[in-house]
Amino acid sequence: MQTTYTIADYLVDRLAECGIADLFGVPGDYNLQFLDHVIASPRLRWVGCANELNAAYAADGYARLNGAGALLTTYGVGELSALNGIAGSYAEFVPVLHIVGAPVTSCQQRGDLVHHTLGDGDFGHFYTMSQQITVASARLLASNACTEIDRVLREMLLQRRPAYLMLPADVAKAPASEPAAPLTPALGSVDDNALAAFTDAARDLLAPARRVSMLADFLAYRYGLAPMLQAWVSEQPLPHATMLMGKGLFNEQHPGFVGTYSGKASEEPARRAIEDADVTLCIGTRFTDTLTTGFSHQIAAEKSIELQPFAARVGRRWFSGVPMAKAAEALRGVASSLASGWEPVSPRTAVKAEPAGGALTQSSFWQTLQALLRPGDILLADQGTASFGAADLTLPEGAVLLVQPIWGSIGYTLPAAYGAQIARPGQRVVLIIGDGAAQLTIQEMGSMLRDGQKPVILLLNNDGYTVERAIHGPEQRYNDISAWNWTLLPQALSVDGQAQSWRVSQPVQLHEALERVVTPPQLTLIEVMLPKQDIPPLLRAITQALEARNCED
Repeated sequence: MQTTYTIADYLVDRLAECGIADLFGVPGDYNLQFLDHVIASPRLRWVGCANELNAAYAADGYARLNGAGALLTTYGVGELSALNGIAGSYAEFVPVLHIVGAPVTSCQQRGDLVHHTLGDGDFGHFYTMSQQITVASARLLASNACTEIDRVLREMLLQRRPAYLMLPADVAKAPASEPAAPLTPALGSVDDNALAAFTDAARDLLAPARRVSMLADFLAYRYGLAPMLQAWVSEQPLPHATMLMGKGLFNEQHPGFVGTYSGKASEEPARRAIEDADVTLCIGTRFTDTLTTGFSHQIAAEKSIELQPFAARVGRRWFSGVPMAKAAEALRGVASSLASGWEPVSPRTAVKAEPAGGALTQSSFWQTLQALLRPGDILLADQGTASFGAADLTLPEGAVLLVQPIWGSIGYTLPAAYGAQIARPGQRVVLIIGDGAAQLTIQEMGSMLRDGQKPVILLLNNDGYTVERAIHGPEQRYNDISAWNWTLLPQALSVDGQAQSWRVSQPVQLHEALERVVTPPQLTLIEVMLPKQDIPPLLRAITQALEARNCED
């Protein structure tokens, strides 16, 4: 029985303080010393994944709903396999701690030519690589481990981005003292003078305005502003929208919600509300190519107020040292004193879709799915036809959508759905993923079955990389994939797991299948047969913009 409190125990306890109850990863000989302490802990559960890339995706999906996540790999071969997933977390502001089990300190000091290295005695190569996609990192020693663990975790939580710890096997089992005090989160510094100046400038810009709208997006969600913003738009007559990554930030059933803003490809009510306002409040937005239909957004700096994590802008003037939460509180106070003079919100006109006949198309697929979404659903839509089709959904109250349009790594959502279900075990997970994307990460369905998860997986079979066909080379063989018998895969990926599978090719069949999984009895895979070249309207506009930019001289 273990009697000595160790550095491994210290790290486990600090992870638990951060709200991380599950550790994703793959075992390897350099991390097994630490893993013994994880298994022995009542505060942290080990979640083994099929491979390190999937584990990184799963930790990301978990962190998006839980607030933070953690990943364990072995040195070299394991950590490099996970880097693509960590880079996605960095690009999209997801705090994931990457713990790497490393060779013992003495081995590193001697430069031994051990396995999982480049065979040159240099143990700094991979640490240097990870520094490009993390906000804090440390190579732990027995003498500094506890202090460094605290520093790295605080920075990760402050900046909402990944961090890295190299944990040699001997350091993991070295003795340590239990934490003397709770891990206090680092707070962004507040410049009171800058905050006051921002507030005055915001009041000056808003005072003459009659049409004011709010465009909030994923950074507002990452930094915990969702409850405050939801209360704000409930109290004041403020048309509001999100971009694709922020769907679920607002109650989309609220009469003031005008839709998903995507630049020129937005539905007209959303475009007018955001672009034609006297002042647009941009809270936590990132105007990337895929989110704005090729940078087609028309939001003039002179007519907008922008809040970013640690700075704010009014017109063309930036104010540093103003954290987003503080700026939002100040802006809400200014708005409450002026909102009585603003034009009232014009509610959206609901369009009731008629049941479609014939074969399934992109249009009829999304109409059918819309009718059968439920409050509290967790939707994940993979990059391509899935994510950009989901942009036009109106989410039920309490539902959220997880997408990855900035990093855009296809296959991300299947392992992310696994992590999301672990974070929210009581909610229904609905995964929408294309056949090409699913072939990259399908192994994690085995983990879902092993753990008794019951997601609804909508596998969009359009015979290859349809999003790439839409950009370039619609008939080129590089956009083809091998044909799989998808409905047999759940049985192949688990000996004991319970699953059901259907193939549907008509809207009525899809409707019947979705009605049967309002409360899924087991993992459900629905293979949705769609035309090879059919894509949602938003994706068509985006792919045209991408192809035009790719052809620039």
